[in-house]
Amino acid sequence: MKFKWKRFAGLVLAGTLLTGVVAPVTGITAPTTVSAAAKTKTVTDMTGTKVKVPTKVTRVADLWHASNQVVLLLGGQKKLVATTPMIKQEGWFKTVDPGISKVTAPFSGQDIQIESLVKTKPDVVISSNPEQVKQAKQANLTAVNAMFQDFAGMKKSITLTADILGGDAPKIAKKYIKYLDGNISYVKKQLKGVKTTPSVLHITSPADLTKVDGTKTIVDEWIKMAGGKNAITTTGNMITVNAEDIVKANPDVIIVGQTTTANARKLLKADSTFSQLKAVKDNKVYGNPQGTFPWDRYSAEEALQILWAAQKLHPDQFKNLDMVKKTKSFYKTYYNYDLTTKQAKQILAGEMPK
Repeated sequence: MKFKWKRFAGLVLAGTLLTGVVAPVTGITAPTTVSAAAKTKTVTDMTGTKVKVPTKVTRVADLWHASNQVVLLLGGQKKLVATTPMIKQEGWFKTVDPGISKVTAPFSGQDIQIESLVKTKPDVVISSNPEQVKQAKQANLTAVNAMFQDFAGMKKSITLTADILGGDAPKIAKKYIKYLDGNISYVKKQLKGVKTTPSVLHITSPADLTKVDGTKTIVDEWIKMAGGKNAITTTGNMITVNAEDIVKANPDVIIVGQTTTANARKLLKADSTFSQLKAVKDNKVYGNPQGTFPWDRYSAEEALQILWAAQKLHPDQFKNLDMVKKTKSFYKTYYNYDLTTKQAKQILAGEMPK
């Protein structure tokens, strides 16, 4: 009898799928392995921990503010069954996704309420807090840590989140990472040959003018990418320094997070110590843009932050860069939301929607 190779090959393939001997499915930087039953897959979270998650995820509890914005970017916002109080109140997030206001926030102050979280029946819990991940696992919930501190980590975290969400998310993640890398390359090209490197002070928020961002942080990274240097030489994220240290640094530019440009300038000019700083006198004080999440840290809108910061530090090299147009295009591409020119200008000025 003549041996039928096509039929044999089909049987071998079917047997392979049943026994689970399949090639690993991998993300860019977050390895994923599909299980034998194809009901779960293994992802590696940002702490290096391997976690089995459902192959098909339809319910996500996201306990990290910034990660909710990544889920939005990846088109997974309808899968959110739990979020954070901050995100429920984030003006531009609510503008783009009004449904977020109806999503449960299982918190009491800063403390997670495990019973409320369990009631949301999440397929996966995403957090940046090791203790939250531990609590979720103790409640027999699947949990991953998505925390990152630099651009390389952000790419890994976005890829990890995309692997968890499935569907079109991995494709969107790759597209976004290509866009981010493209913006970084564009800025680098425009700054080629530029010899001036303005010093930049990044103040975390107007609540405390001595709480700043030092070296080895994602803020420090985009300052350098934008052609500047950090005025603070101490290492650390959101660290407190003496006012004297800031006066001594005397930055060329000051960027204040979580506020508007108008308010940042008013605040610094009203301070007897900081009003004498070079940046304040030269009117080079800016409120950091705030969109669905503040652009300065942990936000996928960091891709726009790099462009914005480069234009503020080196206006002559970026005089043809239209940040209003770039912002509108980003929102259309990744959120399927049509910003008006007025809205884009509000975001760039650090203003909330009115």
